[in-house]
Amino acid sequence: MSSYGNRPQYSPSAPPLADPNEPPIAYPYNQHPPPSSSSSSPADYSYPNYPHQSQPQRSGYGPTSAYGYYQPAPNYASFFPPGTDPQVIQSFQMVDRDRSGFVEDKELQEALSSGYQRFSLRTIRLLIFLFKNPSEYYPRIGPKEFAALWSCLGQWRAIFERFDRDRSGKIDAAELRDALYSLGYMVPPSVLEVLISRYTDGSGRRPELCFDSFVECGMVVKGLTEKFKEKDTGYTGSAKLSYDEFMSMILPFIVSY
Repeated sequence: MSSYGNRPQYSPSAPPLADPNEPPIAYPYNQHPPPSSSSSSPADYSYPNYPHQSQPQRSGYGPTSAYGYYQPAPNYASFFPPGTDPQVIQSFQMVDRDRSGFVEDKELQEALSSGYQRFSLRTIRLLIFLFKNPSEYYPRIGPKEFAALWSCLGQWRAIFERFDRDRSGKIDAAELRDALYSLGYMVPPSVLEVLISRYTDGSGRRPELCFDSFVECGMVVKGLTEKFKEKDTGYTGSAKLSYDEFMSMILPFIVSY
């Protein structure tokens, strides 16, 4: 049981974020083979046949319908990957009150937050951007993406607890640097300063990151690095980008949340 509270933790059942037996990626990363192309949301995933799944429910017989008739909850377990923790399924079911088969930002915030751990809407929206199915128009995630996100957060929680050495529940700049380095991201000091500066509170004290801010920083570094690697085909640590390519790479991480 974690020292961060009595609420059961995210279950880190997915493959680790980085191979502990592999040395950190000393950027440039030309000693590593190209990454395999994978997606947290496979395109062939078939969404459950919920009513009005292509748009928020506005009419019909669900809890939010114009007629007001109650629609029983579907069998959520059948739409999750085999072996999904029942607690994950229950968390999804509890916040999907309109029985749409999807959760949006505030619903996801409720599912992931608890008394000792809060997620800001900014972090939640970034997570939805990163995990939602690319074919899904609305900013929301279904059961498969929810399970993948929950598992990913379990990995980030383990890293956070490992580098929160004083058990304060917060990560400072040095601890953030070490955590990112352990994952293979040798972030330059100047970039690290930019990353952590957005969490200043105006008091003049050096900022510290709660868990949700730590996840936000880590996911931004990971996501942008993966995007850059797509252009750095020779793994030299440099790439030639057009203005359009550069803006297309960066802007989604800025405007999505």
